Amino acid sequence: MFKVVVIGASGLLGRALVDELAQQAGWQVVATTFRRPGSQTVTLDIRDQPAVAQFIGREAPDAVVIAAAERRPDICEHDPALARALNVDAVRTLAAAAQQCGAWVLSISTDYVFDGTHPPYRDDAQPSPLNAYGHSKLEGERALTETTGFGCVLRLPLLYGPIVDWAESAVTSLVPAIAASASASADTKPAVMDAWAIRYPTFTPDVALVIRQMLERHARGEAIRGIVQWSGDEPMTKYEIAIRLAEALQVEARLTPQHTPTDATPRPHNCHLDSNRLETLGIGRRTPFDTAIRQVLTKFPWRGSA
Repeated sequence: MFKVVVIGASGLLGRALVDELAQQAGWQVVATTFRRPGSQTVTLDIRDQPAVAQFIGREAPDAVVIAAAERRPDICEHDPALARALNVDAVRTLAAAAQQCGAWVLSISTDYVFDGTHPPYRDDAQPSPLNAYGHSKLEGERALTETTGFGCVLRLPLLYGPIVDWAESAVTSLVPAIAASASASADTKPAVMDAWAIRYPTFTPDVALVIRQMLERHARGEAIRGIVQWSGDEPMTKYEIAIRLAEALQVEARLTPQHTPTDATPRPHNCHLDSNRLETLGIGRRTPFDTAIRQVLTKFPWRGSA
């Protein structure tokens, strides 16, 4: 029996990962949550070091996947202590506990460790984060590599996939504004959408498959170490994402592009991640955005309220 612990199993990526791993014959998945406890999950606060050590020691997994984090840049900017607790200290705690039982650790990081000025970024490119979120995730990467030599960092860009509410992804969070603009009167101002920052929306079921393939390599004694990256390959601004969402929703949205950055928290212009290391290993899948977003909207249709 190959046992995998998924930390943060109730989140956007965590749910997709648990669904993917549950299909593997001979694998046991132990899923932890914090804010959304369930009958099939273990409640765990990853900020509680003794509880983490006890949990990992008891389960003695073959692998630990850390999908829990504080991923909201604005929250990280205003509460750096929380960002550090979840994105740095908890990674170190989990990595140390995993090392004690010989488990391989995979920690999820972000394209925001780069400043977005010289894409595409290889996995060995020099990080230079612009905001507190990027800084905390970069420190989290270092916490992993300093704590265990039997681990890997997987950097990912903007994620979207099956959701439990519209705000769960920066992609689907646009739906209420798009729908409102379509139903507004002609004298109402169009919804303003950022047309400056270039993003690479990446489908969580595709990422779950990537992680499963990485775990398969570990299971056969070929664990990947260091830093790897995975990304969708369709560059889009938020405005362009909104246009394609409107098409998928079959609404006539009234949108206007904003060509200069307006976010209070600084964000990089283009952090396109080079996925070559994983591609060379034959790992990966990319579902076209228009296909994937329709799957998301079919499962969570617009009902006129967020």
